[in-house]
Amino acid sequence: MRTLLCLGILAVGAVVAFAIVTAQSRARRGDQLGDARAEAQRWYERLGGQVMSLHGDQPAVRQALADAGERYNAAGSQLEQARTVNQFGLARETALEGLSYIRAARTALGIDPGPELPPLAAARGAGQLTLERQVDVRGQTVKAGPRPGPDTPYYYPGGRMQGRPVPAGWYSTPWWKTALGAGAGVVGGLLIADALFSPGWGDPGYGEGYQEGFADGTDGADGADQGDLGGDAGGTDQAGDFGGGDFGGGGFGGGDFGGGGDFGGGDW
Repeated sequence: MRTLLCLGILAVGAVVAFAIVTAQSRARRGDQLGDARAEAQRWYERLGGQVMSLHGDQPAVRQALADAGERYNAAGSQLEQARTVNQFGLARETALEGLSYIRAARTALGIDPGPELPPLAAARGAGQLTLERQVDVRGQTVKAGPRPGPDTPYYYPGGRMQGRPVPAGWYSTPWWKTALGAGAGVVGGLLIADALFSPGWGDPGYGEGYQEGFADGTDGADGADQGDLGGDAGGTDQAGDFGGGDFGGGGFGGGDFGGGGDFGGGDW
């Protein structure tokens, strides 16, 4: 009898302990969900305020604001549908992409872009251009540089394409959009990326870190690049980590695919 009583007490204790652990786990998940929702909403609201208040007639400003507006609409839709921490993280990332375009627009307007944004997950290690460059690909002249201008009105905040790092900067044409498509667009986009960013280009602005990063990205992509250029587009690498960070001060910085400092350890 005493043994049965002890077993009963142990069983009840185990059930109570399990209920306590389960309740604590649910509470933690609820807190995480609430924090993720608040974080995404915070960046979304800041993006909306800037989209509504900034205006400009220069092509670079108009284009950057148009891209920021697209991200604002996308982030709003994601927030409405989000039910998990990861989904709220995606909405936060989209809002930060929009704010990176706001930073670009402010730069094109000649006003202070403000403090840097938290780095975008998809652009870690992509870096940014520090030198102007120009290449000819299939009869098309493509220009790129660290500053907006009449010939470079399209901002790209950095990322990866088919495993290749592509730095943040201003470009003469949004060639990355076709490179994320299929067929001939992919081929053309990859040729432009190779011409602009290949370590063999001989640009003294490349550092060893970039060359190593480029080699790491292309080692696994060479087979697909050689055999499947007419087929799948691949797409950009996305990370699952969205990090934290405070915006501060009311200014904006960063990039669509994320900001970044030196290009893999070496400035351009």
